[in-house]
Amino acid sequence: MINLLLPLAGSVLLASFIALPRIISNGYLVAAFAGASSICAVWLIALVQRRTRFALTISLRPQHYLQAIAHASIFVYWSFYWDPIRDAAPLIVAQIVFAYVFDMLLSWSRGHDYVLGFGPFPIIFSTNLFLRFRDDWFYLQFVMIAVGFLAKEFIRWERDGKRVHVFNPSSFPLALFSLALIVTNTTAITWGEDIANLLILPPQIYLFIFLVALPGQLMFRVTSMTLPAVLTTYAFSLAYLKITGTYFFFDSDIPIAVFLGMHLLFTDPSTAPRTELGRVIFGVIYGLSVVGFYWLLGAIGAPQFYDKLLPVPFMNLAVRAIDRFASRSWMSWLDPSRLGRTLAPMRRSLVWVTLWVIAFTGMSSAKALGDYHPGHTVPFWYQACEDNRTGACNNLGVLYSLNCRNGSGWACNELGVLSASGRVVAAPPAELFRRACALNFRPGCDNANAATSGAEGFKRVQPGPGDYPYLLQEGKGPLPFMSNEQLYERACNQYWFAACGDLGALYFRGNLSVAADRARAAALFERACNGGHAASCSNLGLMLQRGDGVPQDQAIAIAKLKRACDLGMADACRWLAGQGSQ
Repeated sequence: MINLLLPLAGSVLLASFIALPRIISNGYLVAAFAGASSICAVWLIALVQRRTRFALTISLRPQHYLQAIAHASIFVYWSFYWDPIRDAAPLIVAQIVFAYVFDMLLSWSRGHDYVLGFGPFPIIFSTNLFLRFRDDWFYLQFVMIAVGFLAKEFIRWERDGKRVHVFNPSSFPLALFSLALIVTNTTAITWGEDIANLLILPPQIYLFIFLVALPGQLMFRVTSMTLPAVLTTYAFSLAYLKITGTYFFFDSDIPIAVFLGMHLLFTDPSTAPRTELGRVIFGVIYGLSVVGFYWLLGAIGAPQFYDKLLPVPFMNLAVRAIDRFASRSWMSWLDPSRLGRTLAPMRRSLVWVTLWVIAFTGMSSAKALGDYHPGHTVPFWYQACEDNRTGACNNLGVLYSLNCRNGSGWACNELGVLSASGRVVAAPPAELFRRACALNFRPGCDNANAATSGAEGFKRVQPGPGDYPYLLQEGKGPLPFMSNEQLYERACNQYWFAACGDLGALYFRGNLSVAADRARAAALFERACNGGHAASCSNLGLMLQRGDGVPQDQAIAIAKLKRACDLGMADACRWLAGQGSQ
């Protein structure tokens, strides 16, 4: 009967969490913890009265503790960059306690020995890395965990002569509750969208996930699922970019939360195909399913971060069929195990991991996986919107809205102009222009007056140095302190052509920190002029007309000044008119 002390202590410990300031200050949390601990206690008493056999064995499976270490490492690293993860630590610990108690009582209720190990850790960690209910609805977190364990216990089938569970105990409740949240339009009661979007905050998070998952990839031979899933999604992203000129996933080739799911969600060896070719097919299906669900959810106006959660149970149901299909004789030419039949399983796993290392290195070098991606930048989406590419204006509006909220008057003004054009649904243009004006962006004030009077046509200018801290981030965290030269250079490299012109003017004049360099100034003016910056066309034209630091060329000089005039620079037009009258 000493084994009874474990669930008893767990129930008491669960109730004791109520004393924590985070919990006792919220009546809904108090009710959730009181309810969960009371149910466990009543259940334990009922088992004692039935004189149930409380047998317990210990099994420390590497599959569980290596996954737990990988999950925990991600939580710890992420907590340095997002406070809500650190704040959620006691709630996650409480879920682990609840999982142990619930799983024990369920096993004993079914007349089974309870296997004590690290099993609940990866289940709880995986659940919280993808979906967690907010405090006022936290009782649903306990319900979701219970559903996972109940499904593991009751939904079973025969595989290889054994009675085993069908569904991954974290992915099944995640998909079930995701579907319920979509149908009821109640995603806001969870942290799901924040979790999916803000996992990107820690620097080099793709590399971090890749490294912490690598031991499990090798030991449990699941790389044959992860690698095909990643390559399938990446291949689709490249094809979509080639066809449409935009990125399917907005600011990445493979979203970070999807990348996490490809390592630590659908790859559970217990609910995956047994054959090596079956696992490859399983990975390809997951990659395609993520793409399909992302499109479907967007089409019906549902949050798209559910894309990685919804496919897994359906795939779990298909594993026996996938294995049968992969085992057909006419499929043998595709079977990768045929190439390494003489290799031991661990050596074949090492080959897969080696291929994954090569693929990850290549995709990282191409900026498909990492902190920097063209889809992060406003100029990419601005040009795509101007070219009327698929979904580009909506994505541009999202970036403008984010930067406007962060304090960029230029972004507020641009969002107002975009909204007025009817190419994006946003706040009323007049409201956005007033917000830009309040942020000391002068064209926003003029546009606010024009919008109030019903005038058409609004002023637009390129962003200035005051906007660059909001627009020039590449990756994580605020922009570090930079000199004007560094700021302009970074902006120029992100295709803000006014910044190229400002940097050219800096090199033209020179100052205490930057030596004058007319040749470099001319090259920067050329780049800015080609990008449509009128002042740079004029400056370059005058340099060419005088032979100032560049070979004198009157014909090209006049062409550059004409371009400046065509771009609306009145001084260039007057100069050209004067030339014609001579």
